[in-house]
Amino acid sequence: MANTLEALKSGQLIGSKTLKLACGLEEFPEEIVTLADTLEVLDLSDNNLSKLPKSVAQLKHLRIIFFARNNFTEFPKILAQCPKLNMIGFKSNHIKMVPENAFPPLLNWLILTDNKIEKLPKSIGDCLWLQKCGLAGNNIEELPDDMQRCVNLELLRISANKLKPIPDWLFKLPKLSWVAFGGNPASHNVELNGDFKSFYWDNFTIKELLGEGASGLIYKAFWEMKEKEVAIKVFKGDVTSDGLPEDEMAVSIAAGTHESLIPILGKIQGHPEQKCGLIMQFISPTYINLGNPPSLETCTRDVFDKTCVFTEVELLKIVKSMASVSAQLHKKGINHGDLYAHNILVNDKAECLLGDFGAASFYNVNTNIAKNIERVEVRAFGCLVEDILGLVSKNKIDNSANQKWEKLILNCTQASVEKRLCFSEILEVLNAF
Repeated sequence: MANTLEALKSGQLIGSKTLKLACGLEEFPEEIVTLADTLEVLDLSDNNLSKLPKSVAQLKHLRIIFFARNNFTEFPKILAQCPKLNMIGFKSNHIKMVPENAFPPLLNWLILTDNKIEKLPKSIGDCLWLQKCGLAGNNIEELPDDMQRCVNLELLRISANKLKPIPDWLFKLPKLSWVAFGGNPASHNVELNGDFKSFYWDNFTIKELLGEGASGLIYKAFWEMKEKEVAIKVFKGDVTSDGLPEDEMAVSIAAGTHESLIPILGKIQGHPEQKCGLIMQFISPTYINLGNPPSLETCTRDVFDKTCVFTEVELLKIVKSMASVSAQLHKKGINHGDLYAHNILVNDKAECLLGDFGAASFYNVNTNIAKNIERVEVRAFGCLVEDILGLVSKNKIDNSANQKWEKLILNCTQASVEKRLCFSEILEVLNAF
């Protein structure tokens, strides 16, 4: 809930740990500094700010700061002087310049999505605690080699930039698990099936909104020509935190058919606003999300409802399904980029479907780095297995079985990318369970 500028100026907010102001601010209110003894979270998104005063450094307890949709053209170097600051968001500004030594020492979550950044500072390599980095939708031509020192980096979004080379060292980072790199000059282009059919928007009766993601809206619809209910995803058309909607469409089509993929039935044409869309099989509401997206506290790991419990048989069924569909994707040169429980639908029979290709990227399977790209995603798979194993009741799995699972997780997440299993090898291990 947003606060008011009047409440801040009158002193009513003294002692607050969180402050959110969205009221057309053009200058940073100096009264915020009066909260220095307690303020931990500052959200000034949706204002007209373009610079920060030096007094920001007095916010000695500040951990999280958000400035989405403001007018910054340069990343504020003063933030480096905030000793406890670890989460920074400047999504959808006009930032072109990020100076050297502008990041605070404890930074572990950096979101600079949808700006105009041309070059990253070499000093980003000093961000040894950086886990999550969103850089999609900028003008970055290369990643500084110094960035390979970010050995704790787990999630990276570098889609929709101007990367000419995608460096080999990127896919050797010991903890990298979720990476999106499509929509760059260096990206691999795939020729899609030209026979994939398009159908007119007027052939569908839209019933209700089923959900909304970063890239689009999903509706329940009745397909009059086929006389059946379907789901239609209408893409917003803007760059998302993961990448470009057109890349998501292309990957969804190229992924092909698999029992753990939602079938794509066609494309939409003739939308009244000229938007793109995909027609998908309608999935029964008996399917629910396996997990929930990461929180501010968990950073890169999903969170789960306390009521979510599985048996070992269900665990094996889910994990086999995800290993199988991942093997198919990588055989086709597709990196999902977001292999998480919150992107998996599951029913009470442990049948599951992998969705959301918003962070997916094509790659050439005949290159030297292809195996490492797959094994980066294998680490994401290992994290997924670890998360679901944690949901199995301890009295429903014996010690020897638990050791098998722990060994599989270790083989998927070890620091040496080259030594990890590939998905076909994982399937062999699982079949022996």
